[in-house]
Amino acid sequence: MAGSTLSSRALGRLLAQYRKRAGLTVYAAAQIVETSIQTMGRVEDGVKSKVPQLWINALSDAYRVTSDERRVMIGLAQELASAQKNWWRPYSDGLKLGFDYYIGLEEAARKLLVWKVAVVPGLLQTPEYRRAVEWIETPALPAEQVERRVEVALLRQERLKDSNFEVDVVLSEMVLRDQLGGRGVMASQLRKLADLAEQPNVSIRVVPFDAPAHLGSLVGSFVLLEFPRLPATGLQEPPVVYVEEYAGDLYMEREHEVVRYRDAFCEISRVALHPEPSRQLLLSAAEEYDQ
Repeated sequence: MAGSTLSSRALGRLLAQYRKRAGLTVYAAAQIVETSIQTMGRVEDGVKSKVPQLWINALSDAYRVTSDERRVMIGLAQELASAQKNWWRPYSDGLKLGFDYYIGLEEAARKLLVWKVAVVPGLLQTPEYRRAVEWIETPALPAEQVERRVEVALLRQERLKDSNFEVDVVLSEMVLRDQLGGRGVMASQLRKLADLAEQPNVSIRVVPFDAPAHLGSLVGSFVLLEFPRLPATGLQEPPVVYVEEYAGDLYMEREHEVVRYRDAFCEISRVALHPEPSRQLLLSAAEEYDQ
């Protein structure tokens, strides 16, 4: 489903595009609607949840946009105004800084291409595994906040029930062998992956240690998100690459960047086991942890 995050992102991109075409700065745009340059920057970055229609009309006049361009932006602003409150908003204060933006993109996406080097994707984690990741990453985090993050991880998995939402995951075998949380936690996690792999909208493949040399050895973990058309405007949102790093998250949207990561995913997929052998490897590794 295309949520408010997608509409906000589309509106921000169009406003920035038309402003640059008009030869105006962000500061000039902020003055037009009598707001701060920081707020206008948030609008163009697609992270402001509401944009008044008065702003759209004032900026449209200043940018000298066409009537069709104005209509599309007003439609996006109306989508934002009528959007229901996102389920993750009450949890935002307890999330890693900025992660609520990623959740919004994930909720809006129609397909994910995921390459993971060492950790199970958050969308597929068991509560025990998620808890272990949180304790390792932020050992000083209060237990109550850890549990809130675990709850968010479980709520994210509701998307997997949507048959129109596709998830294509490729894992390094390291993900199976790195004992996050201990043997029991790993056994349960790998069995969960094997179960999820039987869903028609979920594909999970593993690149074994003895696979030929591949780009995955050089490319870190990433998620490539593809989006549907926005219902009110018919606009096709371009894909975005999300790279989760220890010091902060990175989003890449330039076409050449997305193409490179898409090509990398294809190259990594080429040396991965097929889905059923991958599933058997997951179950075999789970049995080893049980011994």
